[in-house]
Amino acid sequence: MNWESIFSVSLEAIVGSTTIAYALAAIGLNVHFGYTGLLNFGQSAFLGVGAYGIAITVATFDLPLWLGVVIGLAASVILALLLGIPTLRLRADYLAIVTIAAAEIIRLFYRATDLRKWTGASDGLQSFSQDFYNINPFKGSSGIDIGGLITFTDRETWILVVGWALILISCLVVWLLMRSPWGRVLKAIREDEDAVRSLGKNVFSYKMQALVLGGVIGCLGGFVFALDRAAVQPDTYGTEFTFFAYTIVILGGAARVFGPVVGAAIFWVLLVFIDAVLSEAINHKDVPSWLISTSQAGSVRFILVGIGLVLLLIFRPQGIFGDKREVMLDVR
Repeated sequence: MNWESIFSVSLEAIVGSTTIAYALAAIGLNVHFGYTGLLNFGQSAFLGVGAYGIAITVATFDLPLWLGVVIGLAASVILALLLGIPTLRLRADYLAIVTIAAAEIIRLFYRATDLRKWTGASDGLQSFSQDFYNINPFKGSSGIDIGGLITFTDRETWILVVGWALILISCLVVWLLMRSPWGRVLKAIREDEDAVRSLGKNVFSYKMQALVLGGVIGCLGGFVFALDRAAVQPDTYGTEFTFFAYTIVILGGAARVFGPVVGAAIFWVLLVFIDAVLSEAINHKDVPSWLISTSQAGSVRFILVGIGLVLLLIFRPQGIFGDKREVMLDVR
């Protein structure tokens, strides 16, 4: 087997654009679930409105890219308000039901054939990322080449720089907020919202603020996903996207600032590594064709990663960087 190629694609996956997009989605979900205890099963919807905010603004209406970014961010705030206002005063499971339904409604809305001239329907939209790459400071350079193992073109280098800058900014914002009195109230709400309410805190307001913050951070992941692929397609933002983000949060450790980032890197490098090993083994006849075929390699990698995650939940349910110790929450 070509181990050099296997390690090359695996190392690139650690810092790749897909890892960045899922890390941002998981950081936002960590604000919802890890710090506040909100069961949001529609995080993919926030990435979808961000991605389509750019795509429709530029590709459909031929408006500037920066306006698309503003529209995407505004749409994520509006979506959070629409989801939160009718549900956050109720039990947590109502939010879960509403968010997973909303994510599917938005996906099907983008797929609607009646809206093809605006959204592209199931074909999606293209040709909206050129303005982003026109300001690429690495244009014309050789990009990144580390020993032939890690190689990125100038376009890929630009999206990586922007993406990782967004991750660092998001992590810094979360770190500062969760160390503040506001963040301590969120963690107290996660533990016992009735006790927080008895102290005179407006639990509904804090939950809504957390939902908006996590949604906006997730929207940034939608920007990265769309600009990197230079295309959007509605099925990309299905419910499995949110489930992957939950897996990443649990893998890295909920309520840990860098947990989603590390979790995203580990999750995708495992998927890419296992897929590359299986593909090489099948191509070199190291695995009997009756046992695993090329078309089955993708499914088998999810099975193997799933087994690993089950073992993680059994032996370390708090995640890789989680802490089992109970912490007394100081609410001021």
